[in-house]
Amino acid sequence: MSVFLFLIDYLQRVNQFEVIIVGGGLAGLTAALDLARRGKQVLLIEKNKYPNHKVCGEYVSNEVRPYLQKLGLELNTMSLPQIDTLQLSTSKGSAIEVELPLGGFGISRYKFDNELYQLGLNNGVEFLHETAVDIMFDNDEFQVRTLENNSFKSKVVLGAHGKRSNLDLTLKRRFTQEKSPWLAVKCHYLNTEQPANLVSLHNFEGGYGGLSQIEEGKVNFCYLVKYENFKSEGDITSFNEQVVSENPFFQNFLSNSTAIFEKPQTIAQISFHRKEPVENHILMCGDTAGLIHPLCGNGMAMAIQSAKIAADQVVNFLENPNFSRTDMEGSYKSLWNENFRRRLWMGRQLQGLMMHTKWFNLGMNTLANSKTLVRSLIRTTHGTPILN
Repeated sequence: MSVFLFLIDYLQRVNQFEVIIVGGGLAGLTAALDLARRGKQVLLIEKNKYPNHKVCGEYVSNEVRPYLQKLGLELNTMSLPQIDTLQLSTSKGSAIEVELPLGGFGISRYKFDNELYQLGLNNGVEFLHETAVDIMFDNDEFQVRTLENNSFKSKVVLGAHGKRSNLDLTLKRRFTQEKSPWLAVKCHYLNTEQPANLVSLHNFEGGYGGLSQIEEGKVNFCYLVKYENFKSEGDITSFNEQVVSENPFFQNFLSNSTAIFEKPQTIAQISFHRKEPVENHILMCGDTAGLIHPLCGNGMAMAIQSAKIAADQVVNFLENPNFSRTDMEGSYKSLWNENFRRRLWMGRQLQGLMMHTKWFNLGMNTLANSKTLVRSLIRTTHGTPILN
């Protein structure tokens, strides 16, 4: 064999993996770590280097805690706030508190993603900090191409590229044709009054937001608003002062807090439309498969659980000759729907109620007299602990 042909053969083998994961958020990182720990060759393509901040509520339900610990994440050593109570208020400040059935913990994406990234490195995951621009499937094999003009092949591809991406347009996903009027804003603050065990959700005209403590006593403030409502004020500072602060809880928080970020983070065109968990033979995970409304407080746990479901099906496909690609895709889609479709539906109904201020205020009076009803609503948007 000539040196040239040897080099070509070598490069082809170097760029060949069992699994390629596009996107390095919670779903992508978790799936990569799980698969690598089970001996699979994994390449994760993520354009941003770690650590970095992301717009997120940063509350994690305990339903995924046993699974994360099984993957090697030492949560018990991180001194994270343990959250067991939900506070809910109307735009005028009428509020109730209820115990969370499972509870959870607060952690920033800056820390969380980086911890998973380091575990991935230690377990053999290969990371490439480039932008994936196309995923092609032909002859029972995938080819993933990056903006930097690199190309990689694999038997399986997981899509974990977030809420909305240019890659979704390339893949011609249906939801990209529908308008998305939502804007999300996030900032970390120093505030000594936010109880460590409390996650609070407060309504204001045109949107709602949440407060919860994360590591080192910092408080995450993240809210979702319709862009039409936001643009009437023109900038975040004015909107916070004139609209968000109409809720007494937010007014008190913002008046007694110091922002840590130089400027808040934002993300626009957030889509809550239905997506398909499998498209173009790609198993979609996390927000790429479906985004639950933030008021349900369960998006991070759902992303992690979807990664586990995907990893289980991929391992079965790679190791079991009798488990075909069709079996893998069908099983993943079925399990994804079984675990998440009802939660997403309920999230849409709850957000519809939250955005109609008059009806929400009336409903709150009913909920205030029935904590059992509130707990029931929470259970419909959460799962049970993942034990294996």
